[in-house]
Amino acid sequence: MATETVKRKTDIGPPHYEKFLPPIIKKNYGKWKHHEIVKPGVLMHVAESGDKLFSVRAATPRLASTKTLRLFADLADKFSGGHLRYTSRNNVEFLVTDEKQIEPLIARLKTEGYPVGGTGPSITNIVHTQGWVHCHSAASDASGVVKSVMDELFPHFEKMDLPAKLRIAFACCLNMCGAVHCSDISILGLHRRPPKVNHAALPKMCEIPTTVASCPTGAIRPKTVDGKQTVEIIEEQCMYCANCFTVCPAITLADAENDGCSIWVGGKVSNARHEPMFSKLAIPFLPNNPPRWPEVVAAVKNIVEVYAKNARKYERMGEWIERIGWPRFFRLADIPFTKFHIDDFKHAGEYYRRSAHIKHMPEA
Repeated sequence: MATETVKRKTDIGPPHYEKFLPPIIKKNYGKWKHHEIVKPGVLMHVAESGDKLFSVRAATPRLASTKTLRLFADLADKFSGGHLRYTSRNNVEFLVTDEKQIEPLIARLKTEGYPVGGTGPSITNIVHTQGWVHCHSAASDASGVVKSVMDELFPHFEKMDLPAKLRIAFACCLNMCGAVHCSDISILGLHRRPPKVNHAALPKMCEIPTTVASCPTGAIRPKTVDGKQTVEIIEEQCMYCANCFTVCPAITLADAENDGCSIWVGGKVSNARHEPMFSKLAIPFLPNNPPRWPEVVAAVKNIVEVYAKNARKYERMGEWIERIGWPRFFRLADIPFTKFHIDDFKHAGEYYRRSAHIKHMPEA
């Protein structure tokens, strides 16, 4: 007797992605021949059938209001048959099949304040974390820093004037929800002091066993203060993750005077020309100075300009630094080398350069 397959309807899990594909993509799925950059922010995808799909990329603020989303929906209805998508770096791409609609769409986007660009050898939108608007462990503000940095680097978004693509990322703390471990330039929020314990409030707000268990490094231990059961923080074991604050609001990590940002360089995910690379420390600490973070903006802009002036065509940030050597990078970027650049992690020696040969590149 044949077994009959019974299809059951369920609301578990997301809908199948095919339901949301534009007709031209569904028709040519898996049969795309090539793509090319028509102009900054506009890609043309050509299928084996000869069909062409144009994606028009515009920058968004990431934290978008319902008004912004409705605007994008209206623009998609008018210019791209109702089809758009978001990239992993918070750009919105309108999927246009009628080439005549490209210029009117770009003009309308610019009128509304959304620049078009971020393709090819340029800076695309900064991928970033929540910052002070949402996250309790943030050492700096994502939205404020990213806005300030991109205001200064904006010309590199609209123009393809860099040696290669340049990806910038921002993470508010060492938990690194952002892609700071693998971006060309990364801004990382930094806590420099362990959490503070409010011994008077903790017994009324928190469970001691749960609070102690919340620490992944065992830095929290029970303690008696003024006859009350509370906890203490062992600074040498603390890694500033704010896990304790998550379960116990009486333990606070934010510190307006000592929190700030660090700058990292040389990471990438791409396999092209060189295997993927991790970011490495460039500037150990810059102060939080809202609302425009001038020190952070100046540091990032300086690194971008030095890279743009000295790197070869198609050379990513990390590839350029490895070619010229880290000592010369620090000299060109006028960044002082400090003790903080020496990795003292327990297993750091496994990836230290152990050869007696030192790469030296002439200044010219």
